[in-house]
Amino acid sequence: MGTNPCIIGVATRTWRGLDAPEPLEMWTEVVADAAHDSGAAGVLGRIDSLEVVYSQTWQYDDAPRRLADRLGVDPPNLHYTGIGGTTPQQLANRAAERILAGDLDVVAIVSAESLATQAAAKKRGDRLTYSFAPDERRPFPWEAPFHPAELAHDVFPAWLTFALFDNARRAYRRVPLDDYRRSLAEMMSPMTAVAAAHPDDAWFPIERTVDDILVPRAENRMVGYPYTKYMVAVMDVDMAGAFIVASEEAADRLGVSRDARVYLRGWAYAADPVYVAEHAELHRSPAMHAAIGEALRNAGAGADDVAHLDLYSCFGSSLNFARDALGMQASDTRPLTVTGGLAYHGGPGSGYMTHAIAHMARVLREHAGDLGLTTGVGMANTKHVAGVWSTTPGTPRPPDYDALASALPAPLAIVDHYEGRATVAAYSVVHGRDGAPEWGLLVCDVPGGRCYARLDDIVALEASERTEVVGARVSLRPERIEMAAGEGTRHLVVR
Repeated sequence: MGTNPCIIGVATRTWRGLDAPEPLEMWTEVVADAAHDSGAAGVLGRIDSLEVVYSQTWQYDDAPRRLADRLGVDPPNLHYTGIGGTTPQQLANRAAERILAGDLDVVAIVSAESLATQAAAKKRGDRLTYSFAPDERRPFPWEAPFHPAELAHDVFPAWLTFALFDNARRAYRRVPLDDYRRSLAEMMSPMTAVAAAHPDDAWFPIERTVDDILVPRAENRMVGYPYTKYMVAVMDVDMAGAFIVASEEAADRLGVSRDARVYLRGWAYAADPVYVAEHAELHRSPAMHAAIGEALRNAGAGADDVAHLDLYSCFGSSLNFARDALGMQASDTRPLTVTGGLAYHGGPGSGYMTHAIAHMARVLREHAGDLGLTTGVGMANTKHVAGVWSTTPGTPRPPDYDALASALPAPLAIVDHYEGRATVAAYSVVHGRDGAPEWGLLVCDVPGGRCYARLDDIVALEASERTEVVGARVSLRPERIEMAAGEGTRHLVVR
């Protein structure tokens, strides 16, 4: 068995000016900086696993091998991940488990995106190409096939799917619509202050008031009710981050100062159903509750023992579900983020948690003995991960993943075709770039399971942002549509 896993070095960088280099250069810089941050010599040469978070900016023929070559190292283990907001924490968790098992000693984890630079180039009419392109185009690594019912109802944008969960939570708690939207802005405004306190790192280091975030206007249009633009994650940023996890024995051999070490005290992962309509409880996340609870138990801590938080903040519902899982009340003054969150710090593809973990390590080094909690969310509120950190070592052990999975609710059936009366379980209203409502997505309870439905009546759309629709009885009918490939399919519409 190995010894306690701990972070020994971290690094983050944000590029300004929309002239960021390609991801390979970004990875190289921050891994070297993380090794330097450890304060020890020879760290790069001791890496025995080099792990690269999937980059949406550019696909290389062999990303981790190209990075190893740039760093001048030859670790026996190289790994390139798939997508998802949980990925960096999952890599940290896996590294901890392999260190405890004695399989690894030093693991470097890195992410980078130059999506803002790429988008700016595209807007100019330029097409950026980088080094070491693969021989053939690689498909985007979707983790699950698209469900036919979701294809038929355009259940794609994350700001739409996460809005469904927040609206279901609002109805479950019987909060008036305007009060709930204000609570979202009140929750997120303090996060902008955290971003503003990190001007070298945050993409938007601007402190915003509650009304700045709440009130729709040209620069802050309504996106998907109840979210305005200032409430949603921003992925097109130029950022890289890295952290190095080592066994305590390796840290000792390298001569890493005790003051630089941040231990992973507890961790866990759990998953809700893949598709939104499958979630038995749309107002909460049983898997998030399980993952956070298990991580805290393994760390020997309770929610009130955690001094520093970085709760995954792609959208309001991910924050609210995490606060619910922790039992946090509105009066709790603990900041929800150490970075500013995905809407204000920026959420670079699948790499945001690399930054959250690096920032958490810095905070804990300054507050020796405190506990910090980082959480991540992936897909449509499906994947959930948590890690508990401290400069004080604990007695970590891997969670029982099978027990976690078996304790979760089974998915509901999705009904593709249905005609008749149904009850609205969740909904959202999609707004266009002019800020006006365009159409609505409903998740409905029907005999045998759940279905999706579309609402197009403008009067009803406007009314649904003033009056609660969850729980309403509606009448559905199928409507034939033509897909891009020319195949006929059906979606359901409210009549």
